[in-house]
Amino acid sequence: MALMPQTALAQDANDQEEQSEGRASALDSFDVIVVTGTKTKDAEDVQDAPVAITAFNAESLEALKVRDVQSLTYSAPNVSLDQVGTSRGTANFSIRGLGINSSIPSIDPTVGVFVDGVYLGFNGGVVFDLFDLDSVEILRGPQGVLFGRNVTGGAVLLNTGNPTEEFQGKFRAAVDGPFVDGGRGGANYTVSGVVSGPIVEDTLLFKLGAYYNKDEGYFTNLFNNTNHGAAETKIFRGALEGRFGDLTLTGKLDYFESDGDGPSGQNRGLFSRDTFDMSIDEEGFYANEIWTGSLTAELEVGPGTLTNIFGYREYSAVTQGDIDSLPIFGFHSGTETEQEQISNELRYAMSFDGLELTVGGFYFDQSIAYTETRDLPPLSPLTFYGGGQQDHEVIGAFAQGQFYLTDALSVIAGLRWSREEKDAGVTYVRPRPACSVVDGTCPTTGTNPFIPTENNGFTDNESWSNWSPKIGLQYEFDNSQLYAHWTRGYRSGGYNFRITNATVFENVVVPATGGNFAFDEERVDNYEIGGKFQTFDRALTLNAAAYITKISDMQREVNQSSATAGVSQFILNTADATIFGVEAEARMRVSDSLLFTANIGIINAEYDSVAFDISGDGVIDGNDLALKLPRVPDMTWGVGAIHELDLGSSSVVSRVNLQYRDEFAYTDNNFGYIQDMTSLDANVTWNTPIDGLAFSVYGKNLLDGVQAGGDTQLPFGGPLSNGVNRPFDENPAGGTLSPLSKGRQVGAEVTFQF
Repeated sequence: MALMPQTALAQDANDQEEQSEGRASALDSFDVIVVTGTKTKDAEDVQDAPVAITAFNAESLEALKVRDVQSLTYSAPNVSLDQVGTSRGTANFSIRGLGINSSIPSIDPTVGVFVDGVYLGFNGGVVFDLFDLDSVEILRGPQGVLFGRNVTGGAVLLNTGNPTEEFQGKFRAAVDGPFVDGGRGGANYTVSGVVSGPIVEDTLLFKLGAYYNKDEGYFTNLFNNTNHGAAETKIFRGALEGRFGDLTLTGKLDYFESDGDGPSGQNRGLFSRDTFDMSIDEEGFYANEIWTGSLTAELEVGPGTLTNIFGYREYSAVTQGDIDSLPIFGFHSGTETEQEQISNELRYAMSFDGLELTVGGFYFDQSIAYTETRDLPPLSPLTFYGGGQQDHEVIGAFAQGQFYLTDALSVIAGLRWSREEKDAGVTYVRPRPACSVVDGTCPTTGTNPFIPTENNGFTDNESWSNWSPKIGLQYEFDNSQLYAHWTRGYRSGGYNFRITNATVFENVVVPATGGNFAFDEERVDNYEIGGKFQTFDRALTLNAAAYITKISDMQREVNQSSATAGVSQFILNTADATIFGVEAEARMRVSDSLLFTANIGIINAEYDSVAFDISGDGVIDGNDLALKLPRVPDMTWGVGAIHELDLGSSSVVSRVNLQYRDEFAYTDNNFGYIQDMTSLDANVTWNTPIDGLAFSVYGKNLLDGVQAGGDTQLPFGGPLSNGVNRPFDENPAGGTLSPLSKGRQVGAEVTFQF
């Protein structure tokens, strides 16, 4: 039973420490992992939480050598934490087959990312290296009651380290590179450091951290035989914590700056998709600057804890990329993005005899502006300009409780009311005189002098409100549990910032919407049953779940190559669909020195009905229903092992992980797809006799598997183009924009902590 999790966890930890006679082990970090994602009064053991969560504490993250968000893709079933690739650091996350395939900033995610409890309202600047993390929690399935909109696939919670009561520090230096026959690209260097401790003992604590990464470029650009993918990233982080009786205040401020080359795009009409070959005449660039701050107040009041989390984020980015991915000037594009957000969540989590109850309210306000340029000399002598700006406001109120009918059986119920409003102005991406949406100089109405029959754009306002319920049961027994629930979540409606044609989509007329230019919200109903099982000595853990997800008014960005704009992208409510899935993850500690892990996820997804010609053949029929849903690999699985060799005054910790992800459609018409991937990671760490000093060697993607952030069809082909549009064909018709992800990386690092 989970009525007093902290007490139970403390006792478990003490018992295990006595059993191991105080010997510290890297494997001990996997025994008890507490989570905050359930927003109860006290953090609880992940095994007690009646929801599918894969969680990592600081020690397990270190044991697994997690250095970026993407690497967690291969640690949880049915989870893909990729970046889109056209804009470095832009998240393209998918959980349980619910994901997006876009870099358009007005598209809201299906997987919400929260840093120290603050929701990131925009996908930009999310997928970069991690450091100074206290924990990561990946919640699978809709989390609408506790987290609001745009978490229909799940939520990823990143919790940075808090100031510590004792003075301590940790420093890291690492270098890695491609390490492949024939050479490829250059080295990647990283240094970071964190110090933390008291300013006034037991009253005022501090933490300071800094991170620097210089990547010389992993790929070789065959156009000029130079490295490509170079980047330089700097992070500075500070935190203060004040303790004043029952009140604790924690403030955090983070500055992030990164710049480097544009996307390392491979045109798969020119090069085979099983290679890292690329040749582009435009090296491109990106530059990001982000300020993030939060202030968390916790006050013990009566039977519970009152928590207020205020968050602020300011994001600025410019990009330039070679979209045609060819050694000729076919299609180059640039973007400028400005985003600013504030948010505040106030909640009161209470614990009574037989009842856990959390109530709260949420406010979010975001402004975002986006300018896009396109240069397509084969199609137009004029530069395309367009984009959009939007003000976005959300208010919500929620309550969730767990009532124990008996010591073993409890009822879980929750409800969230939410209202959001979006006020937008969109300028169609068309050949026009130079303008900037960010600077407010692009038109949204009137007549385009180069296309007299078309408007320049529009302004519009739309609002949505709804209720997100959850009802479920939990039965706990013998250090294990069974749970079942139904929950509903919503993904926000909104506007498309990348409209190239307002009325015609590749010769298919889009039905008029009565002057409303917005696409509607997407509703997701999830029916789930799961179990978490663990032996009393915690040597064996097995978690499994089966679910049926019903998606109504599925919101999709439909991509096709365009003879007039390079790429045509419409955001529409295209279909209803059903996803059935099963997943399991297991951990077995066979001895004090050896731990095995395994996970598997299987998904079957089908369209129930289709409201738009997503196949592109001019009619809505069985061909549309037969298509695969984008971002849904049929299977993911992985196995791993961690071994610790005790050498008395030192130890050697070895870890290996093998993970497979099936191929999946990237575009709705299935012409674009991502091939299957088998990834092998390994590392060996020597914890030296010098307390706190460790040396490691590591390898990522040791099998040198090829993956891309996307596979968008283009009208610019190459000798490998077969001229036939067929799903999952090795050589697609025309070319593609396929931004490459890194292949094999081998490196070494040294860490020192005190």
